[in-house]
Amino acid sequence: MQSFNPHCRACPRLAGFLDEVRDKYPDYFAAPVPAFGDKNPRLLIVGLAPGMHGANRSGRPFTGDFAGILLYQTLFDLGLSSAPVSEHVDDGLELHGVRISNAVKCLPPQNKPETSEIIQCNGFLKTEIEALPAGCNLLALGKIAHDAVLRAYGLKLSELKFGHAASHGLPDGRRLTDSYHCSRYNTQTKRLTEAMFRDVLKLAAAS
Repeated sequence: MQSFNPHCRACPRLAGFLDEVRDKYPDYFAAPVPAFGDKNPRLLIVGLAPGMHGANRSGRPFTGDFAGILLYQTLFDLGLSSAPVSEHVDDGLELHGVRISNAVKCLPPQNKPETSEIIQCNGFLKTEIEALPAGCNLLALGKIAHDAVLRAYGLKLSELKFGHAASHGLPDGRRLTDSYHCSRYNTQTKRLTEAMFRDVLKLAAAS
């Protein structure tokens, strides 16, 4: 099992980039970002990777960046979060039945991890999934997260096709639901609306 390593430097490009970011922003977290939320979740949300001024700054997934605004507001609206805003790691926010992780734990340059980095980091996600309680399902935010879940299960990437609101059965009986990522690009272009995201998160939580 590949347990989360807060000091991991297995990907030279990512490790070097974090060193540069740490020099430029000495008060940023700038390290592998751990999962956050309920320790016995009914739903694991898998994102892409930490954002430069979001999780990479704060040390908590989707905290401090644009994508987190919609995610945490929607979790709150569905009764899955104690507050509608995630500001910093000491804000007292609690998730109810939900845990949030990322396919890649370190900030990638231009928010684009290389395939080798996704594969290198996949062992952490695999261990997280194996540690989930029975009956906990998954929600993938975007195709990279979807593919990372398939890799964690040892499935071919062609086996389950990504599609917004698609729901897939996994080998261990869990269900994987897909959503477009709640990024600024997707929301501003209306590829993903607030209503669409609420509906897919509600579907995943009820699966």
